Amino acid sequence: MTGESWLGRTFEVEVGPVAHGGHCVSRFEGRVVFVRHALPGEFVLAEVTEDKGGSFCRADAVRVLRPVPQRVEPPCPLAVPGGCGGCDWQHATPEFQRELKARVVEEQLRRLAGIERAVEVEALPGGPLGWRSRVRLVAGRDGRAGLRAHRSHRVVPLEDCPISVPGALEPVLSRRWRPGSELEVTRDAEGHTHVRELSMVRGKRRARQISGGVAVQHAAGRDWKLDAHGFWQVHPAAADTLAAVAGEWARAPRGGLAWDLYAGVGLFASVLAAQVGLQGEVVAVESGRRAVTDGEAALADLPQVRWLPGQVERVLPGLEGRPSVVVLDPPRAGAGRAVVDAVAGRGPERVVYVACDPAALARDLGTFAGHGYRLTALRAFDAFPMTHHVECVALLEPAGNG
Repeated sequence: MTGESWLGRTFEVEVGPVAHGGHCVSRFEGRVVFVRHALPGEFVLAEVTEDKGGSFCRADAVRVLRPVPQRVEPPCPLAVPGGCGGCDWQHATPEFQRELKARVVEEQLRRLAGIERAVEVEALPGGPLGWRSRVRLVAGRDGRAGLRAHRSHRVVPLEDCPISVPGALEPVLSRRWRPGSELEVTRDAEGHTHVRELSMVRGKRRARQISGGVAVQHAAGRDWKLDAHGFWQVHPAAADTLAAVAGEWARAPRGGLAWDLYAGVGLFASVLAAQVGLQGEVVAVESGRRAVTDGEAALADLPQVRWLPGQVERVLPGLEGRPSVVVLDPPRAGAGRAVVDAVAGRGPERVVYVACDPAALARDLGTFAGHGYRLTALRAFDAFPMTHHVECVALLEPAGNG
């Protein structure tokens, strides 16, 4: 469908079901309208914020004409139409946020993998505010740090951020920066704040460590020292929770072979190493050189862990042996067909898949199903309260098992 742009147009519309991405689906005059700042079942005045033609457009609910009982006042004054784009669901109760995320996971599994499964999204300790330990901000034209508006380069300056760990952003928000600089802030488990500035200087990207640099984290019964701006779970309770679930489901046999793919600094490799013991082997594959270096240092007491630096899809063909269990924790885009094909081709007894995107998870589960693997267990965690993101852990086993 093409025609005159609806950009800026307002109309009253009944809000339909939640969709992946932090919005709900509505329909108006034959077009799909993705509406933010609304909840399913509400009747709102929507204003179109983006229209590229075709069958859909995007809009904000600028006035709620008939709210649902689960609507609340956002704790942040910037979590409104035209404000900060960092949060999606501040206008819903925490319980309803988790219900919405569960609906999204269920829909993605059904649509992309043909899996009908009831999902419960579990809360992590600490509540919906003050959890975000890692934040990337950007300096606006006036040098003030802020976050970008939704689907925009416009910088919304911050006074504070309610979902961030209290006090973590103060060193960045209290001063001016080179306009356009990106500012990475990490608060580690010891309460230390690490700040790095990324900016363009004479056409070259420059990284400057303002404070800290080596973070200390605690998870899986170990202390970890790692690059403060490398990968680590954002929620303080997430790493320990995910490691516990992965260990429970992996059940790597004593003396066996296990693979940890997209290993990061070796969180899951440490759990697998304890299970296989000194007579077994854990192969940890990770593309980030600094992560491998940090992982080797953190797990120096576990000689059964063998590190292989490189991209998973390139390293996999050269791996030998049949692993009893494979743990995958791929980036948001998922593992992809080549990696799934290679893993399934080795015939592991169990695959534990950790995913931060339900659509990518569902696509990869569909590929695994083509190799005879079925989803036997699934847990989902609200590791990103107030946003649309959700963390899932899936257990896959050959269909003939059990």
